[in-house]
Order: sequence, then C-alpha cells, then structure tokens
Amino acid sequence: MAEWIPKTMLGKLVSQGKITTMSEALNTRLPLREPEIVDILLPDLVDEVLDVNMVQRMTDSGRRVRFAITVVVGNQDGFVGLGRFKGKEVGPAIRAAIDVAKLNIIEVKRGCGSWECGCLTPHSLPFNVQGRAGSVVVTVKPAPRGTGLAVGKIAKSVIKMAGVEDAWGFTKGHTKTTINYSIAAFEALRQTSAVRITGEQKERLNIVSGPVKMHIAPSPIVVEESAENEGEVAKEQEGS
Repeated sequence: MAEWIPKTMLGKLVSQGKITTMSEALNTRLPLREPEIVDILLPDLVDEVLDVNMVQRMTDSGRRVRFAITVVVGNQDGFVGLGRFKGKEVGPAIRAAIDVAKLNIIEVKRGCGSWECGCLTPHSLPFNVQGRAGSVVVTVKPAPRGTGLAVGKIAKSVIKMAGVEDAWGFTKGHTKTTINYSIAAFEALRQTSAVRITGEQKERLNIVSGPVKMHIAPSPIVVEESAENEGEVAKEQEGS
C-alpha cells in the first residue's frame, strides 16, 4: 500500500499528530476531503451496502450499463456516514462509495430522551428528530431500554451504524426508494448535532456527542523501535 501524503490542512494536522480524534477534526470546521483521515482517526469503522442499482442507457454505440451504489459507514459509537457512487463495475464503485461515505461522516448525539426509561445512559436519542429526502420523511423518537430499533430495514442499518440501540421510527412517502429512505434517516441523525441544547438539558438527559467506548489501539511502530534498540544494545555489550 502506498504511503499517504496529506494534501489538505486537516490531513497535515492529523499526520503531524496535532489532531487525534474525529471529534476534534470535525470541530475544526476544515473540509474533510481525504478518506485516509477517517481511516486513521476511526480504525474500527465498518461499512454496509444498502443498495445496488443497475442503470441502463441506450446510446449510438449501444447499451451502456452503470451501477449506482449506496453505502453507509460507521463505528457504531457516535459516527456515521452515507455515500453514493456510480461506476461501470460493482467492485470499484463500492470502494468509491465507501470513500464518499467517509467524507460525509457526522457526529451523532445520544442520550436517554424517553420519559418511560430514565436510565440516564446514552442508549437512545435525546429528543425527536426528523429528516426528509424527496417524498420520504423519517421521524425517529427516543425509546426505553430494551425496545431495540423499531424502524424500517434501511433506516435501521443507518441508525445502528451510529450506535443508537433503542428508537421508534415513523416514515411517510415512497419508502421503496432506497436512496431517499437512507438519506432521510441520515438527515434525521444529522439533526441531533444541529439542535442546540442547554447545559441543564445535557446533564439531565446525559447527552453525549461522539464515542463513549474506550478504543485502545496497539502501537506496532513503538514496539519495532524498542526491539531495534534492544538489538543495538546487545551488540554494543558483546563488542565491549
């Protein structure tokens, strides 16, 4: 794999170690234009293909076939992204759609907004949110612990990637249109970051933004360097 050379200001800050978390990267307000940034800051990112649509077009030279891919990515702990790409081949189009989804990643607020629960753990949403795309309108509401994701299949995949465990979902419009359905669910999650909350609400509902789990990644570079240093020390001792 070729070594990544950052080309943007945000990429240079990440490569220099000045930005170490995805929350810090998004708070800088700098444009996210390199998927390698997400690979470094979110190494546990997973992806799921939501829709593969074959599009045929008649031209003077014959029938031309292209594939439209819709992909959702997330770490199931506060970050989710949605991407769509069209290509002549399925494999390259899926990889390109994953990169687009990484560039569209957002931070989701979670909490315990259901009056039936009151457990004060970030297992659901802190308040009702709504997203719209075309004729599809998706409304997601907080649910008590143990409810699960009572939403449609496409919306469930998007909400699950964000780390939300319990939620009620209501939809209107032509939900058979997968792309609009997924975008509406994604826009609903985006509203959790757009809505302003007070300090009292954040404390009372235990609202958290971004990850709540501890991710400890090994540092193979340090291990290799220490092993080399031990070898050099051993050689010096033998020479003396």
